[in-house]
Amino acid sequence: MSDVQAAITAAHHEEWARVVASLTKRFGDLDIAEEAAAEAFATAVARWPEDGVPPNPGAWLTTTANRKAIDRLRRENKRDDKHKEALMLYDEPPEPLGVIDDERLRLIFTCCHPALSLEARVALTLRMVGGLTVPEIARAFLAQESAIGQRITRAKAKIKDARIPYRVPSAEDLPGRVSGVLSVLFLVFNEGYLATGPDTDPVRHTLTAEAIRLTRLIRALLPGDGETAGLLALMLLTEARRTARVSSDGELVTLTDQDRGCWDTALIAEGHRLVRERLAAGVAPGRYQILAAINAVHTSARDVRDTDWSQVVALYDQLVRIDPTPIVALNRAIAVAELDGPEVALATIDRLEPKLAGYHAFHAARADLLRRLGNSQESRAAYDKAIELAGNTAETAYLKRRREQLG
Repeated sequence: MSDVQAAITAAHHEEWARVVASLTKRFGDLDIAEEAAAEAFATAVARWPEDGVPPNPGAWLTTTANRKAIDRLRRENKRDDKHKEALMLYDEPPEPLGVIDDERLRLIFTCCHPALSLEARVALTLRMVGGLTVPEIARAFLAQESAIGQRITRAKAKIKDARIPYRVPSAEDLPGRVSGVLSVLFLVFNEGYLATGPDTDPVRHTLTAEAIRLTRLIRALLPGDGETAGLLALMLLTEARRTARVSSDGELVTLTDQDRGCWDTALIAEGHRLVRERLAAGVAPGRYQILAAINAVHTSARDVRDTDWSQVVALYDQLVRIDPTPIVALNRAIAVAELDGPEVALATIDRLEPKLAGYHAFHAARADLLRRLGNSQESRAAYDKAIELAGNTAETAYLKRRREQLG
């Protein structure tokens, strides 16, 4: 079994880019190529432990990925002359899908093995399935790239040394793995919602849409799981604001300044319904449910001046008790600034500096509070640091404009 595991891991690293490039050249669509490659690796995870590693793994993956791409084109009715010719070569019946019908979701559940630590399984799955780069994963964890690389390497080594099988999970396995899967999808969504690197679009809708799609599938598989419902609500209420988040000249538009008439009312209504359902359940909420409730408060206000900041702070107080991280404390302090004033919030934020010194949002929040207190010199220095650390081009443009407004 360890040889099979090693073969799958090696094939992923050696063949992924080549398979995607080959399919992109053939079909002219990067999204289809990446989806088909992911499905091909998912099929390898399911088949190779039982059937054995094929003599030429690369060729097997390429052939399987081509068939997956053709199948998707057939479903979507996108057939030019080349696709029609390719379809003539593919007349095999569809494969049985098991308890998880979606290939990508099945692979995520497979990789999120509970024998690995939560951080290790999330990092490994983000890299191997989510398509995020090591720098993107490092920024998501507020960690050094070398530390994330080592975490992924150790996770692979543990899989090999402990002979952890690459086995497609059964229905009974899902509850024990769902927390890791939700963490993966949350981080994939966040990378789409506000990309961390300068070399991509500031908002990556393909990532947010895929994260929502997969979370909907988990909700159907585990309808009683409160955190799945909470994460879906959080994603929907965040996605509802997407079109208002970046201006026509490519600058980030903060929640305070967004045109709320551009928000997607259907997504907001669905998100609010999910939040109400969880409140009615009478069960102590988890992290995603509380974050969804905070977003429900924001999206309920017709104008930023109507925001119930006392309710937002109260919800953050709940969140701090179950998720006492520096980022949660930072976000709570930003809400406190609206309720008790910037001076109170600044005192809290300054205490977080040892843990958040490398996080651009910490310096951006501090710069804004200093600006509101009339301390232009320190505010400028904080904006300089935030701009230095920020990777998102739209966010950088916003921070530069705010710095220039200091005079």
